[in-house]
Amino acid sequence: MSANNFLSEQVFTKNKHNLHNSNANFPREIALILQVDFDSDKVQAALKLQELQLLTESAGAEVAEKIIVNRSVANPKFFIGSGKVEEIKILIAAKNINLLIVNHNLSPAQERNLERELKIRVIDRNALILDIFAQRAATADGRLQVELAQLQHLSTRLVRGWTHLERQKGGIGLRGPGESQLETDRRLLNQRIIFLKQKLAKLSKQRRTQNFSRFDSNKNFAILNVAFIGYTNTGKSTLFNALTKANVYSANQLFATLDTTARRLWLADSQSQAIVADTVGFIRDLPHSLINAFHATLEATCYADVLLHVIDFSSAMKDAEIKAVNEVLQEINNDIGSQIPPQILVFNKIDLAISNERDLQEKLSQNFENIQNVNLDALDPLIPNVYVSAKQKLGLENLKLLLAKFALQKMRKNNKNSENDENADFPREI
Repeated sequence: MSANNFLSEQVFTKNKHNLHNSNANFPREIALILQVDFDSDKVQAALKLQELQLLTESAGAEVAEKIIVNRSVANPKFFIGSGKVEEIKILIAAKNINLLIVNHNLSPAQERNLERELKIRVIDRNALILDIFAQRAATADGRLQVELAQLQHLSTRLVRGWTHLERQKGGIGLRGPGESQLETDRRLLNQRIIFLKQKLAKLSKQRRTQNFSRFDSNKNFAILNVAFIGYTNTGKSTLFNALTKANVYSANQLFATLDTTARRLWLADSQSQAIVADTVGFIRDLPHSLINAFHATLEATCYADVLLHVIDFSSAMKDAEIKAVNEVLQEINNDIGSQIPPQILVFNKIDLAISNERDLQEKLSQNFENIQNVNLDALDPLIPNVYVSAKQKLGLENLKLLLAKFALQKMRKNNKNSENDENADFPREI
């Protein structure tokens, strides 16, 4: 049996088992979550810790204790100070904690040192996000992408002691390839990584061909190609379902969906339509290995005519979340060599931010007027923001109206280009 086949059989068997029975075969993990505040910004540190709690609960663990540590620089041995390590030991004994999750990227040595000192498992932010992706990947393509990201993360930690993995069967940070790689060495691991990269490159090429084919067939019609983007848990899938009457899984949790889904949407004037694609959510400090692995999925954002950037209007961190999404988007487009399509900022959950019914209706009415008056054919058009509540189905017609304007603009441009092509076929009279 070849190395790739051996690893593939081991990894996919474990992946499938853990995805459906991740909590059935071992006790629920009791976690202590830790945020280090390097900037002396208590508000931001508290918000980041709150996000870490949501991530931890999404992975299936119970948060027993939350700690914020103030430091100017990271400790090279433990990341935190030795005094704080002693305090954590007391908490572990008092609350039966068996997992420490640090909301930062730890070096392999720091992870190993903390585990030896605390006698419990320690994972960092990257490992936590990778674990959630391992649980949520539903398609073969998604599982391939997650496996590649996990193996790349694992390859930097082969020096880590394996004995604790032999005793632990499953758990956060161990789902996917972790527990199936005990007997493999770096050579087999690298072979599998190369194999997965080649397979995903082929997949990416096939998707590009499909995208070009679909866009080319739509170029002479008012069919707009739209892609949803946004921070995780901003309500993208809920808005997608509300617009298209689809039944994509949505929940109040981080990374509820990973796989891209596309549906047809008739727009406000009933004469134009859009192909709308829902994509994986982004997050602050998204592991680079995941960005690379999910290129094949996220490339849908590069070929769209317009992006719907969904934002949680009620979030206290919405500015930072917008920045995080744009940074990931820029990285993807730089790798592909394309320009970022125009964005419509869609502020969702407006009903949570504006509780007064009269103020809410005034906001939606003013938004309608702004959209009605926008001129997308201007040299540098100012694209208005859109305010909606996907859950309450408020403001959806305003969004459809703006998309219809983009579709008509696309049709006018295509008609003009067609006329120019036809005129170019006739020689000038002399």
